[in-house]
Amino acid sequence: MVTIEEITVIGAPIERCFDLARSVEVHVFRNVHWGESAVATAGVISGLVGLGQRVNWRAKHFGLWHELLSEITSMYRPLYFQDRMLRGPFRFMEHDHFFRILSSDSTEMKDGFRFAAPLPILGRMAEAAVLSEYMRRLLRERNHAIKQIAESGEWRRFLAS
Repeated sequence: MVTIEEITVIGAPIERCFDLARSVEVHVFRNVHWGESAVATAGVISGLVGLGQRVNWRAKHFGLWHELLSEITSMYRPLYFQDRMLRGPFRFMEHDHFFRILSSDSTEMKDGFRFAAPLPILGRMAEAAVLSEYMRRLLRERNHAIKQIAESGEWRRFLAS
């Protein structure tokens, strides 16, 4: 199993950062990496994903389309939420999202992302050779998008006042 931790400091209030991290539209809007894309196809397909809600994502990675069903399994607004893969390309995937107030207009967003490749022996080789860095880049890309949106007036497009 691989564990990735990332910390992003965002110049925006904690509630805004928390909600942007749960926004289906933010995830889809900026999730265009290396010519690939993602779309929510079932469950919650727009708005903010809440506790117990599921999203079926369809994404293209390594030139192939994959489907992943995730659920928000824990939430303490605006400090923490967790999403977990219920069905998808990994043997296991869990993502913890932590938020901490640094000041009235500054938030620390910390991600704890854990996954295991589908095949035990070949999977460990893939985790080490490719998947670990690929997933870290995806996480950084997502966090950069949330930071850019939260720190600009663009956040109003995604969150109701």
